[in-house]
Amino acid sequence: MGNMSHWNRFQKYFVRYPELGISLDISRMNFADDFFTKMELPVQTAFMDMKKLEAGEIVNPDEGRMVGHYWLRNSKLAPTPELTKGIEEDIADSKAFAADVHSGKVAPERGGKFTRILVIGIGGSALGPQFMADALVDAWKAPVLTHFFDNTDPDGIQRVLGSIGSDLDKTLTVVISKSGGTAESRNGMLEAKAAYERAGLSFSKHAVAVTGTKANGISSKLEAYATENRWLKIFPMTDWVGGRTSVMSTVGLVPMALQGVDVDALLAGAAAMDEKTRTLPVNENFSMLLALMWHYAGGGKGVKDMVILPYKDRLVLLSKYLQQLVMESLGKELDLDGNKVNQGIAVYGNKGSTDQHAYVQQLRDGVNNFFVTFIEVRKAAHGAQLEVEPSTTSGDFLQGFLRGTRKALHENDRENITLSIPEVTAFNVGAVIALFDRAVSFYASLVNINAYHQPGVEAGKKAAGAFLSVLSNVRNHLAKSSQSLTADEVALALNADAEEVYFSLAHLATNDTRVSQTLGGSVAEDRFKWTAQA
Repeated sequence: MGNMSHWNRFQKYFVRYPELGISLDISRMNFADDFFTKMELPVQTAFMDMKKLEAGEIVNPDEGRMVGHYWLRNSKLAPTPELTKGIEEDIADSKAFAADVHSGKVAPERGGKFTRILVIGIGGSALGPQFMADALVDAWKAPVLTHFFDNTDPDGIQRVLGSIGSDLDKTLTVVISKSGGTAESRNGMLEAKAAYERAGLSFSKHAVAVTGTKANGISSKLEAYATENRWLKIFPMTDWVGGRTSVMSTVGLVPMALQGVDVDALLAGAAAMDEKTRTLPVNENFSMLLALMWHYAGGGKGVKDMVILPYKDRLVLLSKYLQQLVMESLGKELDLDGNKVNQGIAVYGNKGSTDQHAYVQQLRDGVNNFFVTFIEVRKAAHGAQLEVEPSTTSGDFLQGFLRGTRKALHENDRENITLSIPEVTAFNVGAVIALFDRAVSFYASLVNINAYHQPGVEAGKKAAGAFLSVLSNVRNHLAKSSQSLTADEVALALNADAEEVYFSLAHLATNDTRVSQTLGGSVAEDRFKWTAQA
C-alpha cells in the first residue's frame, strides 16, 4: 500500500516540460496537500515582484539599482532600447573577439595563435566561468586551454603559472573586475603582469579587461589602467548585474566564447526556462515549486540545509555555483522592512555517487537537518558503453546509485527533490541556471528580503583593510626597534588590538626573513625581532 501511495504522489507532484526534456520531482517532500493553498497570497506577491523586477523597477533599494540578469538572455525585455542594444552588442562583440583570437587575427606578441587563456577574477567573476569550463569544455578539443587565478593565494598563483609554463607567450589573460579595485583580482593582475615581464613579454599585448566603463556610468580603475596601457580589448560590465548572476553577461560570455562554448545555445536555454517560469501557474512552475520547497523545508527560516547532488562529473561545480548564488543572495540579517531576520539557506554538495562513500552516511542515519536536490542527467554517455557486468554498464550503476540513494533517504524520512535533464549541453546548463536564478528571486520575495546586495561581503572587505593597516604599522614599528618585542609591547606602542598585533607578528615571522620569532611559555610571552638580513 505504501508503494502505491508513493506512486500516486509521484504522479501528482512530478512535473515536466516535454519540449525541453526537463522534469522536476517534488513528490518526496512531505508537504501537506493544502500547503500550496496556504502559500497562495505570498506566491502571488512573488509573481508581482518578479514582474516589477523585469520591468526595470529599483528592486535593490540599498544600492538604488535595477536587477537585469534576466534581460541578458532576452534583450527585448530590457526597459529601454539603449539597454537592449548594449546587451546585443556585448554578445556580438564577445563572439567576434573570440573568432579573431581563434583565427589568429588577434595574436600574441611573438606571433602564432593564443593557445591558452588565464582568467583572473573572484567570486562570480571566476566561479561562473569555472563552472562553464568544467561542464561544457573538453580540453582535448577546445580551441584554448583555460587557467584561473581566483584567489590572492601566492602559492595557488605560482601553481597556475607553473602549469602554463613556457606557453605564457601564447596565453591571453582576461581580467574581470567591475571596479578594478577588488583586491584579489587586482593582486592577480599584478602577479600575471610580473610573470609576463619576467618572460620578456609585454603584458598589455596579452591582456583583455572585463570591467565597468564610463559609457555605462561606472568609474573603473581597471578601465583607466587598461586604456592607458593599451590593452587588446575592454569589454563593459553594468551595475545592474551582480557577480553571482553575471555568467551570461560579458563576465561569462568572453571566457566561454574564447573556449568555444555555444553561447547562443546557453542563452537560448536560459530564455526558454525563463519563459516557462515567467508564465506558468504555480503547480507547473519549476522555479516557484523549488522556492516553495525551500520555504516548506526550512519553515521559511532556512532551518534545513540544501544538499546538491548532481550525478554527473561535468556538474561537480554546480554545487559550488549554487552555494554562492543561494547563500550570497538569501543570507541576510535584515528584511526589506528593516526587521532582523537572519535569513539564509546553507548549501553544500559534491557529486554522486562519490558522496555515497562520504557524507551520505550522515544524511541517511545522522541529524535530519537538510533536504537533498538530486540532479539527474539521463544520457549516461555518448557512444557505446562497456558492459562492466552482464547487460549492465557503468551508466546503469550510476542510475542505480541515484535511485537507490533517493529511496534509502526517503525510507528514513529524509526529504528530497530530483531535477532531471536529458544531457549536459550548453542549452540545458543555461536552463538549469535560469531555473535556480528565478527560484532565488521568488524565495527572496516569499521571505521579504533583498536578494541582490551583499553587505556582509563588504563588511569583510572593510575588516580585511583594517587588518592590513595594522600589519603595515606593526612591520614599520618592528623595523625601527632594535629590541625583541612581545605583542603586548607593540600593541601598547601603536594603541592597537593585541590579538591583531600578534597575528600580524606571526604572519611576518613566517613570511618575512627579516623577522624572527622566539616562542615563550604562552603567546603573550612570544618575542619578535627585526634583523638586518634580507
